[in-house]
Amino acid sequence: MSIPKEPRMLMITLMYLVLMALLALNVSAEIMNAFYDLDNSMKTSNKLTSDAVKATYDGIQPILEKKPELRQPLNNGIGRVRDYVSQFAETIDYFKNGQMVVSHNGMELSDDQIRDMIPDLTNPDVMYDKYIDEKTGLPKSGKDIDWTTWWMVKQHKGDTLESIIRDTRQGMIDIYTETIKACQKEAKLKDTEVAEKIANFEKNLTLGIDSTWMTTSDKPTWAAANFDHMPFAAILPKLEKFKSDARAAEALMVNDLAGLVGGRELKLNKFFPIMNAKRGYVIKGEKFEAEVAIGAFSSEFAKTSSISVNGQRISLNAEGKGTFSETASSLGKRSLKLTCSVTNPLSGEQMSGQSSFDYEVGVRSATVSPSKMNVFYIGVDNPVEISVAGANSNEVKASCSGCSINKVSKGYNVKVTKPGDVTITVSASGFSQKFAFRSKRIPDPTASFRPDKAESSGSMGNGTFKAKGGIIAALLNFDFDAKCKIQGFEVTRVPKRQDPQRKQNSGGTYGAAKSLIMQAKPGDIFYFDNIKALCPGDPAARKINSMVWQIQ
Repeated sequence: MSIPKEPRMLMITLMYLVLMALLALNVSAEIMNAFYDLDNSMKTSNKLTSDAVKATYDGIQPILEKKPELRQPLNNGIGRVRDYVSQFAETIDYFKNGQMVVSHNGMELSDDQIRDMIPDLTNPDVMYDKYIDEKTGLPKSGKDIDWTTWWMVKQHKGDTLESIIRDTRQGMIDIYTETIKACQKEAKLKDTEVAEKIANFEKNLTLGIDSTWMTTSDKPTWAAANFDHMPFAAILPKLEKFKSDARAAEALMVNDLAGLVGGRELKLNKFFPIMNAKRGYVIKGEKFEAEVAIGAFSSEFAKTSSISVNGQRISLNAEGKGTFSETASSLGKRSLKLTCSVTNPLSGEQMSGQSSFDYEVGVRSATVSPSKMNVFYIGVDNPVEISVAGANSNEVKASCSGCSINKVSKGYNVKVTKPGDVTITVSASGFSQKFAFRSKRIPDPTASFRPDKAESSGSMGNGTFKAKGGIIAALLNFDFDAKCKIQGFEVTRVPKRQDPQRKQNSGGTYGAAKSLIMQAKPGDIFYFDNIKALCPGDPAARKINSMVWQIQ
């Protein structure tokens, strides 16, 4: 966007920019915080699950000392799955940190460059705050959607992740199958019991690729459906969820194997509700919908657990998940209080926890900002920027009454053909708003010898005057790439103590008037009158200012 030179135009342009910035900040802050809160909650859940798995493993070791035939295959299987999950978690962290590097730097980087730029979080000398806002403690690139699309979709990292998830799921099934069969004899399990355990483990394994995206999304791939134009902040909890699913699978396997030796079942000592909201900002009249779950949840507690939101009980499935929805009926901040209750089916111990979630309800609004002026001019391209708060740019549609409007690489372009009122209508997802503008002719150009300065009267040396090749229609202080042409003029020479001499000239370059110009002498006065100029969009030439010059 070029900067207007006129103070009034500069002020109007700045007002539009401030308004757009305020609208963007009003929506983004709530959404970003919701994603970060969800990501942090899942990290806490993963740590609790990992700690509980370690406690279970340590707890069965004294019993296994008395069962050496069972100890080696069981510990070998548990060790393999723990290493397998740790390797998978490191891979997920690479995707998260690699995406942070790409989004922050905003450029195409090779895999080697990305790996070199990922901060070593275990090294206190590494400047990790390069990527983190020191005031909020959150990534600086949370709003980025362009480079998440580039890395996860166009560079096929999402496809690689999909393959890794599928392979990891199958690998865990294979490890569990091999381990349970290796322990079958010593655990005194029948073939039917082994088959049933393997089937149940595979059934309860949450880690995997959900195929519902093929019916709920119009994207060509799983990676595009999950990461195309997704903000970096939204990708964080998405990736952390896969790590959570892997940790849950690890806990499921260790818990099941611990039961073979009479060891204690997996026991989680802290529970809290999690709300996975689709959006942290909704429009009045729309539904707010979210998935609610209990952090560090075990499938053994499915029948003895409950969640309520503002006192409303939510039905949970076998995975401890349920759905909460309500219609946004009033504007402003809406707070939800979540409570959960869990009863250990083995010990009868009751545990509970609570948390809260806030979301913002607003009215959808649109902004149409002319990039150069607050009016549209006939005969030139008028660039405008259009945005709708809470709507993806691909959803925004624009039409124009009294003009034509077209989408271009950077915004929109408006063209008008006659003076009057112009109306632009902006729509997106059931929303529509009209914006009124005025269309005008290009301002009158100034007849001058120079294109960048008003040089239309005064005194001039004889030689300099004769060296001029004609007159120019100069558009001064006009912030568009437009040119007006001189169609013709009349020049009159008034010599000292002699009768005036007059010539008609066609065009701006001296033609018929040249002979009269070359007769100039000191003391002469030259009058340029009836100067006509044709500007873009003009149906006919317009008369502009006259010029008077005294020859020295």
